[in-house]
Amino acid sequence: MTDQTRDPFVIAGVEYRSRLLVGTGKYRDMEETRVAIEASGAEIVTVAIRRTNIGQNPDEPNLLDVIPPDRYTILPNTAGCYTAEDAVRTCRLARELLDGHKLVKLEVLADQKTLFPNVVETLKAAEVLVKDGFDVMVYTSDDPIIARELAAMGCVAVMPLAGLIGSGMGICNPWNLRIILEEATVPVLVDAGVGTASDATVAMELGCAGVLMNTAIAHAKQPVMMAEAMKHAVIAGRGAFLAGRMPRKLYASASSPLDGTFF
Repeated sequence: MTDQTRDPFVIAGVEYRSRLLVGTGKYRDMEETRVAIEASGAEIVTVAIRRTNIGQNPDEPNLLDVIPPDRYTILPNTAGCYTAEDAVRTCRLARELLDGHKLVKLEVLADQKTLFPNVVETLKAAEVLVKDGFDVMVYTSDDPIIARELAAMGCVAVMPLAGLIGSGMGICNPWNLRIILEEATVPVLVDAGVGTASDATVAMELGCAGVLMNTAIAHAKQPVMMAEAMKHAVIAGRGAFLAGRMPRKLYASASSPLDGTFF
């Protein structure tokens, strides 16, 4: 398998070994969250600031007790925000709670039914946050033009959806994703829609820099086992991408040459 040290994954100037990013929601309890994230091998862990206590409520359990910032890179996200203004405010709150932390995941949603990104509000928020000194990883649609605009604006990573959040539908439009990857000037990570290990592998084989997921692990029948499966799926997909697959052929091709046979 590929030596990860010769294939660096860099976000905002920081190098990581794991290309799998995971969320912290939807688990049964804090202990399951801890064990599953540990099994995933992830180093970047995203946290919904509007839904999770990371210190703003001192009388409630603190998620940072099970995913300590000295072990993981905490990626605050703006899940639950439907306007640019709310998203910017949430990122600034996260920066205060995490002692000046600049890396954030921006997501501005269009509606509660689809959780599809509102790209108009996303562009507005991204512009403000980049100017305000944040390192912005941005959840967006699979529109190559919007992805290009977000990268040009200064976002450190573009994260198009593979399918709707929590749908488990896998990569619904690989063609748009391929265009985004061809034009990419920053890391492109699939965010949302992954349902099982093969979905993660396909994303990596297409050339994605990484995959972010939550529901696919947390809602599996055995979340810890699925977390480990996803770890290996991402590694395998990256290795296959770097190795380069064989060309597709319409007809068979003998595995062993016929020249020089004894009959």
